[in-house]
Amino acid sequence: MASFPPRVNEKEIVRSRTIGELLAPAAPFDKKCGRENWTVAFAPDGSYFAWSQGHRTVKLVPWSQCLKNFLLHGTKNITNSSGLRLSRQNSDGGQKNKPREHIIDCGDIVWSLAFGSSVPEKQSRCVNIEWHRFRFGQDQLLLATGLNNGRIKIWDVYTGKLLLNLVDHTEVVRDLTFAPDGSLILVSASRDKTLRVWDLKDDGNMMKVLRGHQNWVYSCAFSPDSSMLCSVGASKAVFLWNMDKYTMIRKLEGHHHDVVACDFSPDGALLATASYDTRVYIWDPHTGHIVMEFGHLFPPPTPIFAGGANDRWVRSVSFSHDGLHVASLADDKFEYPVSAVSRHLLPI
Repeated sequence: MASFPPRVNEKEIVRSRTIGELLAPAAPFDKKCGRENWTVAFAPDGSYFAWSQGHRTVKLVPWSQCLKNFLLHGTKNITNSSGLRLSRQNSDGGQKNKPREHIIDCGDIVWSLAFGSSVPEKQSRCVNIEWHRFRFGQDQLLLATGLNNGRIKIWDVYTGKLLLNLVDHTEVVRDLTFAPDGSLILVSASRDKTLRVWDLKDDGNMMKVLRGHQNWVYSCAFSPDSSMLCSVGASKAVFLWNMDKYTMIRKLEGHHHDVVACDFSPDGALLATASYDTRVYIWDPHTGHIVMEFGHLFPPPTPIFAGGANDRWVRSVSFSHDGLHVASLADDKFEYPVSAVSRHLLPI
């Protein structure tokens, strides 16, 4: 069963304090969508924080500035609805080097967010195109938003300007992930049962459609070297894809319910998947074998119980930056539903 490793003092964790709280604004009367707050993301360099406030809007906050505000004004930082609201009709292109707070109107309910940064030496994979609408420099920072209507909108983080509108999915875009190599290759996972690969350095050209899921695709994640992609979804699905050839490597079997989250370890040696079956599996992605199993219910439920409404659905999973621990979030009826586990603990 998942637990803290011996070297972690749980009393110290209990003493950890909230450094701040961002509150969404009151509901504007002209908005049709509710106050959903489904997703947040940090930029790879930690410079910006993005969160969907509900009402179809995303707030971009310079993180260092936000921390200073917490220190000056206390833990609560109430969003000013009359602040900088930037949409595709009103974009400010000035002061690119100065971090600014933006509120962007995405036009529909936001389901997913992802930051992407560019490395100039990583060229577009489309070698026959001599002209591009956008030339992304080394300091470029982009935000991708996946929407309820199947669209993906790409924004310039520094200006709040809408750059690209990617239209091909027919259902909700449930997750987005950029290749970590700076190529600005974006993969989207959708309820239309597909993953789509986009080349933002080729003006958002859709390169490939990855098919294999028989139901909704919930989440996807790149390996650290960008060579492999994991996608998970309904009907117990876990797929591994070769991102050089855009072919399926293998399907991983073992979960007993929908699989909703996945994450590679920082060295790419391990893959974690989280499922509604109450379990987190640690896989060797190169062999497809389950290396370790952690559960939010002990003793482990039978496959029939795990495949139903078991009150312990695991919602999310993430490796720590050193790769030694995994954090999982579940519908536990306990005070602390987030548990950190050592890679060296014995399986349940």
